[in-house]
Amino acid sequence: MPGTRKLGRATSHRTAMLRAMVTFLLENGKIETTVTRAKEVRSLAEKMITIAKTNDLHSKRLVMGFVTKEAVTNKLFTEIAPKYADRNGGYTRITKLGPRRGDAAEMAIIELI
Repeated sequence: MPGTRKLGRATSHRTAMLRAMVTFLLENGKIETTVTRAKEVRSLAEKMITIAKTNDLHSKRLVMGFVTKEAVTNKLFTEIAPKYADRNGGYTRITKLGPRRGDAAEMAIIELI
C-alpha cells in the first residue's frame, strides 16, 4: 500500500475507502475530496493505469483484485490505458479548492488529464 497516511481509519476501512475512491475516479474522471486523500488516491490510480497499459491476463487479474466494479476494469483497459500508452506517469492532476465550510479541511479535485 503506497504512502504512510493513516487517514484516521483502521487498515481495512482505509483500504476499502481508497479502493472505492479509485474506482469512482476511474469511472467518472474526477472526484472532490480532501488533499491528503487525493494524494493517496493519485498514487493508487496511477499504479492501476500503469498496470493496465500492459493489457495481458496477469494485469487484468491484478486490476480486478483492486477495482471494485468489472465495468470500470473494462473501461480502464479499453479507454483509459490506451490514452496514456506513450506517457510515463503523471496521469492525474490535483487542484486545490480551499477550505471546506464545516471543518476547514483543505479540499481538492483530482482528475484524469
